[in-house]
Amino acid sequence: MGTIDDYLAELTTADREAIDRVYAVARQEAPESEQGKGYGMPALVHGGKPLLSVMRAKKHIGIYPFSPDAVAAVADDLEGHPGVSVDKGTIRFQPEHPIPHAVLESLVRARLAQIDGA
Repeated sequence: MGTIDDYLAELTTADREAIDRVYAVARQEAPESEQGKGYGMPALVHGGKPLLSVMRAKKHIGIYPFSPDAVAAVADDLEGHPGVSVDKGTIRFQPEHPIPHAVLESLVRARLAQIDGA
């Protein structure tokens, strides 16, 4: 797989907009992050480590922050949110039920703190 931009170009409009929104929040929180790869997936990279990947799967869009602890940090905030499921290291959602902006910010901040050792 190529870059995030290459990946987004292959998606339907609804999926592209939903995924790009997540990346936009991540870039806002980590403006120095760059496009790269994490575990073979297009991802934002911060300090040489994968920060976040967002990918379309058959039945959902998955957010992969490469950290079960980062997911656990926001899991309670997603409880009861329609169309969302949380698993160890993954947040799944549907384009018609986007993850709230504040939760995405918290997720990215939690992962940044891990990478930066804070």
